[in-house]
Amino acid sequence: MNYKTPTKAIITDAGFASRYLPITKTVPKAMLPIGNRPIMQLVVEECAEAGIKEIIIVATREGKPIYEDYFNNAVNRIRKQLASQGKQDRYNPIQQVLDFPKITVIEQDPSYPYGNGSPIASARKYIRDDEAFVVCYSDDVVFGSSDVKTLIESYGAHPDAKSIIISQEMPREVLNKYGIIQLKDEKTMTLDHIVEKPAIEDAPSNLTSYGRYLLTPEVFEHLDPKNLGLDNELWTVDAITKMAESGKVYVEKTKGQWMTTGDPKNYFMAHLKYVFDHEDYAGDVKEFVAEQK
Repeated sequence: MNYKTPTKAIITDAGFASRYLPITKTVPKAMLPIGNRPIMQLVVEECAEAGIKEIIIVATREGKPIYEDYFNNAVNRIRKQLASQGKQDRYNPIQQVLDFPKITVIEQDPSYPYGNGSPIASARKYIRDDEAFVVCYSDDVVFGSSDVKTLIESYGAHPDAKSIIISQEMPREVLNKYGIIQLKDEKTMTLDHIVEKPAIEDAPSNLTSYGRYLLTPEVFEHLDPKNLGLDNELWTVDAITKMAESGKVYVEKTKGQWMTTGDPKNYFMAHLKYVFDHEDYAGDVKEFVAEQK
């Protein structure tokens, strides 16, 4: 069955982010800033650039009202105050947020087990049976290109796909830290399976899989609480591997640069890159860093 081209994206931020405690007991991890905006906004912007019309953010119970406020609260009192001071232009970044595609925030179903597949399963009722859809992990940011756009363009070329995943070539010495792709056919770039954190000498390639997927509704057949994998968690890559057994899962290479914000060190690196690439004070930061040597 061929499915309709995606117009919806699921963005997940439903974990506890224990490596960021204590801050994440109050602030969702994807609300941490990169430049003058939260990580989540960068992912939403990537979806908007690709033409996505509706976004479902899956959050924790505590995170849900924070995302709802950020993406929907017009804070008119601030707008009026800025207008009275002749500083209307400072409201523009808020208006940009309000003008994003439709954003619905839901809580992850508390009955689902721990695992990165559970937020996707929690959004099942928002996905029609005849449409493909995009999934983004808010841990992952992409600079220089929209992976979501790449996924949608690839689906136009591969309407037989059960799924399409994005990959990035990584140095050999870090292959034991990520999910590594085993291709079924290098010519057609179709997936056989993904090896989670293999020993470096056992890595089947240098292609790392991360949180950018185009999925079809068939994935929900495998995102079942009974289908637990490593550490008794519900894994998205396990479901994708199951689809690869019965159909074609295509692998695309990112046209940008993927960076994870999954831990404080890598978050800082991503934040620094964003500042260097986008902020007018980048020169001052570079000078300051140089002075610390």
